[in-house]
Amino acid sequence: MTMQAFTRNYQDNSTDAGFQFTFYCDNCNDGYKSSFIESDTYKKGKLLRGVGQGASILGSLVGGRVGNLGWSADRASNVLGERFEGKSPEWQKEHEQAFIMAQNEAQQHFHRCHNCNKYVCDACLNEDEGLCVACAPRQEVYVAQARAAAMKRNIDAAGESATVWEGEIESKTTVCPSCGKPAGSGKFCNNCGASMELQVCPSCGTKNAQAVKFCNNCGTKLDGAAPAPAAPAPTPLETGICPSCNAQNTPGTKFCGECGTKME
Repeated sequence: MTMQAFTRNYQDNSTDAGFQFTFYCDNCNDGYKSSFIESDTYKKGKLLRGVGQGASILGSLVGGRVGNLGWSADRASNVLGERFEGKSPEWQKEHEQAFIMAQNEAQQHFHRCHNCNKYVCDACLNEDEGLCVACAPRQEVYVAQARAAAMKRNIDAAGESATVWEGEIESKTTVCPSCGKPAGSGKFCNNCGASMELQVCPSCGTKNAQAVKFCNNCGTKLDGAAPAPAAPAPTPLETGICPSCNAQNTPGTKFCGECGTKME
């Protein structure tokens, strides 16, 4: 007898001790495992050692896709025939009868779509239309899906036109050419105080790092090229450091609070 499942995929969980089958939804591949049926042939030959290889007694819904033991209907008879080769005729007859009983049990948990003829689980049936959700999506679900897709498109479009940064894009020397240590982001090295101003190419005017020997833009040799004009050194009034006693005052103080020297 050829074992033909009503769903397109099913799994045979049968053992020497008994029979059990899992039938999978043709849409989402969630499944229903039938109740375990003990083998009379096995019981006659030896005592039943437990129920048999982790089989569950009662039928139950199971999640997940078809595993390695899931067989498509068009190849089930050949592959499963090889798997159970060597079993007695009595066992084979029990196996076939158990398969029919399992299908009758499992079919109560599936619905046939009248458009594509697939058998689907409760979650994959559009009850209002009597069709599977692949043929007739539920309206509220499809609307929510369409709204979410439109929202993503709007956000992507807004992101493409949004300005998130403004300013000049220019290279900055991050390592001091004098001491070789990280110089920070200021105009002078944080470690040795050397100027971090970029040197200007005499040919094209492009600003280059101090350590560069040739212009990054036109290739002109930069040996002896004049650096960009350095910013004037900050005054004691701006730094708050007294030129006489080096006491630290609040920037903007006109006279040193330590020695009274005018902060010019």
